[in-house]
Amino acid sequence: MQMLQEPSKITILYPFNHEFRQIRLNEPHPAQVTPSWYGDSVGHYEGDTLVIDTVGIKTDRPFAMVDWYGTPYTKALHVVERYRLLEHEDAREYWERNARENFRLASNDGGPEVDPTYTGKVVQLQFTVEDEGVFTTAWSATVTYWRALDEPRELVCAENTHEYYAGRDTAVPTADKPDF
Repeated sequence: MQMLQEPSKITILYPFNHEFRQIRLNEPHPAQVTPSWYGDSVGHYEGDTLVIDTVGIKTDRPFAMVDWYGTPYTKALHVVERYRLLEHEDAREYWERNARENFRLASNDGGPEVDPTYTGKVVQLQFTVEDEGVFTTAWSATVTYWRALDEPRELVCAENTHEYYAGRDTAVPTADKPDF
């Protein structure tokens, strides 16, 4: 994930499928939000923390879920994200707790391999999810993004024979000519 900031918006570039998200800065949500894949996101700063408020995430799409476990959501979904930079030592506690308590993708399953020698700042995301159509109360989680060993790569499924198919019993799709 990479974040690009301009005076009136922030663009988040995701490493998969050429996806990106734009967050308008210092504006309210419109009175009528048109549902979209990433919803309507508006942001502002509270000190050194970027706060992003999102509503209007499309529900009529395949695999409409909040997380990797298939948790559904409704039109009432409201997500508030808080991004901040942390000093490496201040974030070590989160890293150690995560290693003890949470599932982590191995690098050969698409998860990044963290650079163990890096001692610079890291990005921490704290988010809160509300959806009265699914949950009885709001819930929150924290994700800390550490510097990866690899440079960001463009991942395109049709060309990506090493990430998704390595060690699998699935045949790699091929074509005599490009389909674009």
